[in-house]
Amino acid sequence: MKYDIMHFEALGAEAAHLQEETDRLIAEGKLKKDFSSVITPLTLQEYLKQENLSGTDLPDIVTTKTHSVLPDEWVNSGAKKSVITRSAGYDHFEHLQNKVNIASLRVYCVKAVAQTAIKFLYATAGYLNEYSKNTLSFERNKTHSFYELGSDMVATVFGVGNIGAEAYRLLVQNGLTVQAVDVREEELKGLDKYKDFHFVDKETAIKNSDVIINVMNLTKAEESRFYNVGYFDQETLSKAKDGIILINVTRGEIMPEHVVLEGMEKGQVVGFATDVFSYEERITQALRNGETKSDDPDVDAALTLIHRALDREANVYVQPHQGFNSDVAAVHKAKEAMAHVAYFFNEGKGMFKEQLPYYEG
Repeated sequence: MKYDIMHFEALGAEAAHLQEETDRLIAEGKLKKDFSSVITPLTLQEYLKQENLSGTDLPDIVTTKTHSVLPDEWVNSGAKKSVITRSAGYDHFEHLQNKVNIASLRVYCVKAVAQTAIKFLYATAGYLNEYSKNTLSFERNKTHSFYELGSDMVATVFGVGNIGAEAYRLLVQNGLTVQAVDVREEELKGLDKYKDFHFVDKETAIKNSDVIINVMNLTKAEESRFYNVGYFDQETLSKAKDGIILINVTRGEIMPEHVVLEGMEKGQVVGFATDVFSYEERITQALRNGETKSDDPDVDAALTLIHRALDREANVYVQPHQGFNSDVAAVHKAKEAMAHVAYFFNEGKGMFKEQLPYYEG
């Protein structure tokens, strides 16, 4: 049978919350009584292979996360297809925006990811690895002085959408001098939400920042003014202060690992923290296979940084991307995804209220 919708990559509590939201919407009459769905932890391609199905067996709307691949035969056959990517990012489907209706979850994990960035700030500024490791010998004499957060530290948030704006506010509350860089600066300045934000250009921020936090969405389309693959390249970071702290909570491709590692080995970068990597599937397999080297410079650098973090050999902190996995965010994620679904089947008539391209240009 064909279902009304299929949810792929629904893991743990998220699967339960998706079912709860579906049941609630049916009970409230916002979805039809016989509304049918599949909720599976498998990627789309894994599910099709396991069930011996083809792309034409899929419904006209699916939801996924970042590791599912949309089959060409599904994209190009019959009525225009629709997909909700259950993440804040959407670059993995961005190339299909002229063929498929695409919506993402833009507000569900705002506080969770922003708080992850602040957690990383406290770890890096506090030399957490060194201080923890020194407990083994109760060493108190040969320890770096940690960075005391205050107005003499300049922190820049690159990308002040929903998550970046929350990170900006948290930094202000922690007493730092905070500034923002965003290609939409002129549009944002006109919004009340940003009336107290201090915007600067990229060049100024690189030169005067003590802390850089990347919260930009990844945009791979080279013709777009939002294109930011390799945004923090070697030439850019070479202009930064010595002793800078780098934090990345969106996508690794924006802040390539080989650039970060080179900065740390030069002593220019004193702390680094991230929960995102440029080539996560390759890194995952390398880690699970016990590999420590790669012929790709970013994968190789990522493996080095990960092992140094786990061995507490450097002021580096890593984790799989799960800032969205807070108790509150997991519930909001399912609610926002299913709100898209309810709109799609009712007011939207096969379209989403908000969908790509979110920004023109």
